[in-house]
Amino acid sequence: MRKTIFTVAALALAVIMLAGLLAGCGSDSSSTEIKIGLLNELTGGNATFGASTTNGAKMAIKEANAKGGVLGKQLKAVVADNKSEPSESANAMTKLLSQDKVVAVTGVFASSNAIAASSVVEAAKVPFLAVGATNPKVTVDEKSGKVKDYTFRVCFIDPFQGTVGANFVLGTLKLTKAVVLVDNSSDYSKGLADFFKNAFTKGGGTILGQEAYLQKDQDFKTVLTKVKALNPDVLYVPGYYEEVGKIVRQARELGINAPIVGGDGWDSPKLVEVATAAPLNNTYFTNHYSVDDTSAASQAFVAAYKKEYGLAPDAMAVLGYDAMNVVIDAIKRANSTEPAKIREALAATKDFPAVTGATTLNATHDAVKSAVIIEMKDGKQVYRATVKP
Repeated sequence: MRKTIFTVAALALAVIMLAGLLAGCGSDSSSTEIKIGLLNELTGGNATFGASTTNGAKMAIKEANAKGGVLGKQLKAVVADNKSEPSESANAMTKLLSQDKVVAVTGVFASSNAIAASSVVEAAKVPFLAVGATNPKVTVDEKSGKVKDYTFRVCFIDPFQGTVGANFVLGTLKLTKAVVLVDNSSDYSKGLADFFKNAFTKGGGTILGQEAYLQKDQDFKTVLTKVKALNPDVLYVPGYYEEVGKIVRQARELGINAPIVGGDGWDSPKLVEVATAAPLNNTYFTNHYSVDDTSAASQAFVAAYKKEYGLAPDAMAVLGYDAMNVVIDAIKRANSTEPAKIREALAATKDFPAVTGATTLNATHDAVKSAVIIEMKDGKQVYRATVKP
């Protein structure tokens, strides 16, 4: 409760501060550069997401500048760290808009962080394109049910992701008895769990029980002992890689050998570091992209990313790249750096040729695109299938 009060108070303060600084926010027609904010989880529990997303976005900017820039100007990335915390996400977004005067912002993987950041951009009327935040509340106001004017995302959303996961468990793994383990401090985890459960039960499966944990927990054996007693066919864990890695390793230590399935929050090289390779065998997760994608666009991106950074990209890197290119395309189509005009162009995005697939932003400002199923084998990600909307 204390953490919730602090977060709400910090967010309210950030919005109030921003309201007093809006007069100076927006584009400067005399400038020789166009500033675009990159707000990401660079430190804290989701730091690998932010590093990859920032790398992808910076590569997109570098490529655009090498081709002459946009509207006769060079693009400049202004990087901000939300420290993997909602209150810090609001504070960092406030700085990007009021002090750095960016014309648009991309980034943010965690849904709770994106929801906090969206409150700031809505007050400032500057477009924000979230990279991997999949909870529906990112783009649609929870209280009013209205679509947020200036908030968009370049990824699919959890009603789709949860259904893909449930159908994979029922149809491919042929398993019907599940236990769900939820991070109660995460909007992402709670939402994805609900969508999985709904689709799973509608498809004929049974939810034997649901247990909970919190981010930054270290010892999961008490809750996993409860899970083991329920004797599920499958364990669904829609969490982030730090906690998921510990959960998987400790589950195997307790003799829970059933398949474990999750969502895109698993996609980090640190997952293997935390869990170790062997415990991750017989685990699967839904994701936005696989480096095994054989399309020409994907192969070109992977080669360029390896050349630039010396390692293979993950889905976050690709989403960061795609999001920045969608923003660049919107600025070109708007023929302006005015945030309101960029926002209009973003809303009209249709069939943009992104690496993760043709991207259209629908009426709720969400991307309509496919998901992939990834299997972990001996510490490596192995592509299983692509599921279209």
